Amino acid sequence: MEKYFFRCINCGKSFHDVNFMYTCPECYESRFDQPPKGYLKMEYKYSEISEKHSCIDKELLLDLLPLKSLASLPTLNVGNTPLYDITHNLSLSDNNCRLYAKDDSQNPTFSYKDRASALVSAFAKEQGIDSIVAASTGNAGSSIAGICANQNQKAIVFVPASAPEAKLTQINLYGAELIRVNGTYDQAFDESLRYSEKTGCFNRNTGYNPLTVEGKKTAAFELVAELESIDRIFVPVGDGVIISGVFKGFEDLIKCGMAKKIPEIIAVQSIQSSNLVNNLSSDQFNSEECTTVADSISVAIPRNFYMARDYINRYNCRTVLVSDSEILDASAELCRKTGLFSEPAGASSYAGFKRYCELYDNSGVNVILLTGSGLKDIKTMQRYLNQQKEGINE
Repeated sequence: MEKYFFRCINCGKSFHDVNFMYTCPECYESRFDQPPKGYLKMEYKYSEISEKHSCIDKELLLDLLPLKSLASLPTLNVGNTPLYDITHNLSLSDNNCRLYAKDDSQNPTFSYKDRASALVSAFAKEQGIDSIVAASTGNAGSSIAGICANQNQKAIVFVPASAPEAKLTQINLYGAELIRVNGTYDQAFDESLRYSEKTGCFNRNTGYNPLTVEGKKTAAFELVAELESIDRIFVPVGDGVIISGVFKGFEDLIKCGMAKKIPEIIAVQSIQSSNLVNNLSSDQFNSEECTTVADSISVAIPRNFYMARDYINRYNCRTVLVSDSEILDASAELCRKTGLFSEPAGASSYAGFKRYCELYDNSGVNVILLTGSGLKDIKTMQRYLNQQKEGINE
């Protein structure tokens, strides 16, 4: 019996009785200068699921994931990451504002990407697939490498030349095959697609494999189970897959009767890598060079642009742009006042929250997603500290 089916977010066509598809065969076209159309959304039998369940538990999770058994997932503890109330640490309680940090740096390879990698690996395992390829600036690569090591699978990772050494060290230590590309993340992405097409290796890429959104939606399940109400969630945005996953998680729960509304989910980007936000109202996508220090959200061509844009525009959510200096200051402030050390890309969610507070009403329950450990990019924060010292000395 069919558990799930695929729907193209571009043409709306549904594909039933298909075990797996990457993209819509009629709409997908990979171009170096434009985000691809034809991304597939996975949908489930929501009415039947709502009749079976009365709470968010493991049984519901299984019904809302394309797996035969949760036992196929890695034995590592992926997800169920800590949720910290940091309101008083940051002296915010006076304005009827509460701020929580969802700390996904506590995943096995220290980033949010483990949620997607775990599902991709589990699905591959159930299909008898033992090799997975991915393109990455570092986090997705180290994630799939670590998860594959746990699952006795082979990982092949394409990385741009600029990827931080700490992340490359992780990839190597996990035993993955590392392929450096003399170019950008987008070029590494295209190289990995060609490799996948040539070898038949299962491709994990975000904005290409629909399982990545399914894996990343699980944070929404946890937040609904942990908090009675949520007004806003601040999400770092690069390719647009994490924010699409969070939207999709709430959407699935609403369709199952497990949630009443989707909170305002706010896309946060660096001014120096804002190609997704800049094109939300454009008929023609225009890309600008990315120079942000937050490498995990440095993306010229957001691969999941059309799904993210649809969600943001359909639910009329605000977006926030922040400077690199604001991101670095936010990372340092989180460290000093809360003890949470997030890499610049993850800390951009807090920088976005601070900018939002200057512009709008922040009363109610706010959540920031901390998507990766600060140890992932220690050199950037070391440079920041050195600059701070030089400024003090002057």
